[in-house]
Amino acid sequence: MTEITLEKIIAKKPRETREAPGRKTATVLTQHVIEIISDSGEGAQRCGQALGSIAARMGNGVWTVEIIPAEIRPPARSVAGASGNRIRLGSRRVTNGGDETDLVVAFNEQVLLGRVRADELKPGCIILLESMWRDDADPKISDSYTETYERLVAAGYNVYEVPMERECRAIVPDARRGKNMFALGMLCSLYSLELQLAREQIALAFGKKAASVVKTNVALLEAGYAWAEANLDFKYSIPAVRATEPQLVANGNTALALGVLASGMEICAMYPITPATSASHYLSEVFEKVGGVVHQAEDEIAACAFAIGASYAGKCAVTITSGPGYSLKQEAIGLAVMAEIPLVVANVQRGGPSTGQPTKAEQGDLLTAMFGSHGDAPKVVLAAATIEDCFYSIITARRIAETFNMVVVVLSDANLATSQTPFPRPRFSDSWVAPPLDQSPVPPGAKPYDWEAATGLARRFIPGQPNGMHTVTGTSRACARAASSSPRWPRHCRPRRCSATTQATCSSSAGAAPRGRSRKPSSAHVPKA
Repeated sequence: MTEITLEKIIAKKPRETREAPGRKTATVLTQHVIEIISDSGEGAQRCGQALGSIAARMGNGVWTVEIIPAEIRPPARSVAGASGNRIRLGSRRVTNGGDETDLVVAFNEQVLLGRVRADELKPGCIILLESMWRDDADPKISDSYTETYERLVAAGYNVYEVPMERECRAIVPDARRGKNMFALGMLCSLYSLELQLAREQIALAFGKKAASVVKTNVALLEAGYAWAEANLDFKYSIPAVRATEPQLVANGNTALALGVLASGMEICAMYPITPATSASHYLSEVFEKVGGVVHQAEDEIAACAFAIGASYAGKCAVTITSGPGYSLKQEAIGLAVMAEIPLVVANVQRGGPSTGQPTKAEQGDLLTAMFGSHGDAPKVVLAAATIEDCFYSIITARRIAETFNMVVVVLSDANLATSQTPFPRPRFSDSWVAPPLDQSPVPPGAKPYDWEAATGLARRFIPGQPNGMHTVTGTSRACARAASSSPRWPRHCRPRRCSATTQATCSSSAGAAPRGRSRKPSSAHVPKA
């Protein structure tokens, strides 16, 4: 049955039911939005990511959104301290996290109140609420729980109390280290997901730990599944057509890091900053296996300067940051522009200005990326539209940077960075990677910074090349190589180079893919570096 036919059937019968294993029938849906929320450190984010991966393997459209508190370690049981994940499941491709939540699993009533007050829950939303707080020894906590429960029921929410603490303690001594997998089991039952795929996902997630850890988490998963089957009187199914080609489930930061690997870049210089850090974390785990290096500098300025130095020495580098870090890198980026040193800068945008909202999404750095730095410092700016774009944009950025010896900025944002969705597994192409550096002697008469007027291409001078000695400086220079204070320089030299670059990159956008499709790099768009 084709996907189009299936969608028509679902559209005609959105509330169709079918028999589920056991005594319950599953309500067939086209999509649903789920949240798992808890205090920080209770594993709700891992639960949500695992649920998304399992559903994606079954062929569902998936989009996950991390729910992150503003504080690094907020107080336990605080309204503003909700940490977790929103997962939107669909019968077809999903491109965002949805507006309102249909079902939420909450580990305490306080984090749940935060989501209610933020108007994140749909009227009549189903709530699976940890019930341990009703009998807490502290009367303030038990009274708070009872009052919140009654208010939620009165407001029309469908609240189911779940004894997660009690059920998990039958398997592990510390239920805080098990509730997330118990919740995952419940959700697998409620959404008719294959339990074996969930077991495999747990083995993958805990693969670096002892076999006993995997076994315990599988037991918690199965306990949650069994409890939901026995105690909850509803069940859903979101039919999906399995993909015909291999899929990759990743968030935007992982896709960005994979793009760095696929592009052939070997050096990443960074300083930790939310929400960009996880990209360098992923690279730190795998980069050395393919000859790469992740350099954590002492600050953002040093990270950018390190990347520029590596590129000058012949290894095109990338520096990864977010808005505040990008502001600090501006002067160094201006140096790379003036000295015509290839550089890729990835800016994972967040709320601003200043410290702003580190855990919230904003796309406010476009003008800064285009026109930042004093003077006229032209650069190419690519904005990723999807998680798949995060992968391919980095590859294209490296090719443009090395082809035209210039700075290329790739813009992502916190939403893309932390969300997960499946996309077709990329098929590697040799055109993504730069050919070996030309370190042969520089021909007599060739000068640094000279380029062909028609193409904007210039020979890249590498330190140590015979006949290639020259001065690198951020001072204005004549087109040949010497420093210059002539007012003709900005009008005479730079515009020729930039107009040629603009012509080449515009020809790439002229062949852009239709809306909703990623613009994959093509050798026809950018001259081979």
